[in-house]
Amino acid sequence: MEMMTYKGYPLVRCGDELYFGYMSDPHVVMLQAEKMKDVGGIRVAQKVRFYLMATDEKLNPIEAIVKNGERDTLYDALEVSAIWLDRANK
Repeated sequence: MEMMTYKGYPLVRCGDELYFGYMSDPHVVMLQAEKMKDVGGIRVAQKVRFYLMATDEKLNPIEAIVKNGERDTLYDALEVSAIWLDRANK
C-alpha cells in the first residue's frame, strides 16, 4: 500500500486529524479540522488549525508545539505547513 503524500511529505489521517511529515525528522505538523461542511455528500474542512511540533519524545505535547496557525481550507493549511516543514527540518 502506497502512502499518500503532499509536496514530498507523507500524510497520515486519524479521524479529523492529519499528521504531515516524517516522524524521523525533527518536526512534523498536526492538522485538525475544526469545522466541517457537507459538499455534495462529502465532508469538507471549513476551518483547519495546524501545529508545527517537535518529534522529540522527551517533550510533553504542549512543549513540543513550536508554532500554530489557522486557515479556512485544508489546501491553504497544507501550503503553510509544507513551508514550515521545509524551514524547520533543514
